[in-house]
Amino acid sequence: MLDKNDVVILGLSASKEFSKLVCQKINLKPGEIEVSRFADGEFNVQLKTSVRGKEVYLIQSTAPPVNENLMELLITLDALMRASAAKIHVVIPYFGYARQDRKMLGRQPITCKLVANLLVTAGMERLITVDLHSSQEQGFFDIPVDDLRATHDLATYIIDQEISNPVVVSPDHGGVVRARRLADLLGCSLAVIDKRRSKPNQSEVKFVLGDVKDKNAIIIDDMIDTGGTILNAAKAIREHGAKSVYIVATHGLFSLDAVDRFNQAIKDEVITEVVVTDTIALPKEKQFKGLKVISITDFIANMISASIKNKSLTEVYDNKTDLLLKKVKKAIK
Repeated sequence: MLDKNDVVILGLSASKEFSKLVCQKINLKPGEIEVSRFADGEFNVQLKTSVRGKEVYLIQSTAPPVNENLMELLITLDALMRASAAKIHVVIPYFGYARQDRKMLGRQPITCKLVANLLVTAGMERLITVDLHSSQEQGFFDIPVDDLRATHDLATYIIDQEISNPVVVSPDHGGVVRARRLADLLGCSLAVIDKRRSKPNQSEVKFVLGDVKDKNAIIIDDMIDTGGTILNAAKAIREHGAKSVYIVATHGLFSLDAVDRFNQAIKDEVITEVVVTDTIALPKEKQFKGLKVISITDFIANMISASIKNKSLTEVYDNKTDLLLKKVKKAIK
């Protein structure tokens, strides 16, 4: 079992506050790193904490600006490797480029695989991430990958809201497994929306499969980008008789005019609330009335702590499941 003195946790620009909270929960002082730029914009990284012979947990979401944060991560990996770190675990709460996991048309790249290759070549020896866009992307890496799920934390929040007569809705067929997982934790039924995507960030709802009439619907997805797709789903569910619609997702990007769209949807009572986790740090301009951000730093800290102690990560899930089941039974009573 590793001693905590043999572990260093470093947080980069996109996940400074996230990593600080993780360190507090593990009772570890964050490692020090200085990231600066040359006059032409190039990154320069200087490790202030010695990592020689130590296991390093490097935390950085590759959220917007995606390319900037990815490049900072790659350069830091190189610095850690050259500073003789014993093993480099990379914690990427939000993995950018994950949506580009296959060729949709001829002459397109599979950028997720490219990013995987870059990270491994730069020195990453293990990846810890949260809700990859598709679980098969783990196969893009020839190293251990822990694709963690935020479902338990989202389910805990929903149970605490005491939402009556709920139904979990998947916004497409690809998200059915995720939606089923949440429905099982909540002990409620499942519905699925059939949609057709004409181009990126645009889709059309064909029909709703399942009973949502007079129920409080909970749409779950891995991420919210521009919000167009998930709001179309919310409108379709309301048209099919749902009493209210809650939207929950792991990653909140809120690109382009997403904030305006959600503000309008809440004002028009199309949706009641939007719930995301803190895998992506949201500036004030991307926050709005009706948005709730829940922290998964406890969860990540527990996973890192289990990893440091060489304990099973599955046990962390099992403990969370037991707590949830007790909450559900108490809510039913």
